[in-house]
Amino acid sequence: MFDERRAPLMALIGLVRVSTDKQNTQRQHDALDPICLKVFEEKTSGKLATDDRPVLLNALSHIRDGDLLTVQEVDRLGRNLLEGLIVLNDLFQRGVGVKVLEGIAAGEHTERSLILDLALALAEDRRRDITRKTKNGLEAARKRGRVGGRRPVVDDDKRAAILARRERGESIRTIAAGVKVSIGVVHKTLADAKAR
Repeated sequence: MFDERRAPLMALIGLVRVSTDKQNTQRQHDALDPICLKVFEEKTSGKLATDDRPVLLNALSHIRDGDLLTVQEVDRLGRNLLEGLIVLNDLFQRGVGVKVLEGIAAGEHTERSLILDLALALAEDRRRDITRKTKNGLEAARKRGRVGGRRPVVDDDKRAAILARRERGESIRTIAAGVKVSIGVVHKTLADAKAR
């Protein structure tokens, strides 16, 4: 763990970012926690500009002159090339340097450079490639008769039970308890039935 008593004049302030609550941040914490004075974690889209990211703004408020905002990889600053560049330009205009721990842009940066632009472009390309391969895999599985995703919670018997109980005037909470599904599933089943 970081020892404040032995802190150099320059401090590293860490930023961990994932887009959703379901994503794991442990790998980023493992890289940043041992070397950073403080680490901030945000679970928000990298699409947002700096001023729309309260956790990033909070991290910046802890940065003193000479400190560096530290990320594991440069694409933690923004989701794609354009968004990453907007955030980087904003940071550099505020006089905030960036330290990147991994990837081709590893090192300390105080201004835009070709290597930062290239790292963001490669990260965007990698993300696009993953999305394309996932889409192709799902389409191939569908052609073979397999559908991806979770199995539906409500089978035909449960759907019939939900609709019959609602016809009898039972409350949604009572139906959910009786059929052993969530209230949300009952709402969705009833809405789907109504839409048909």
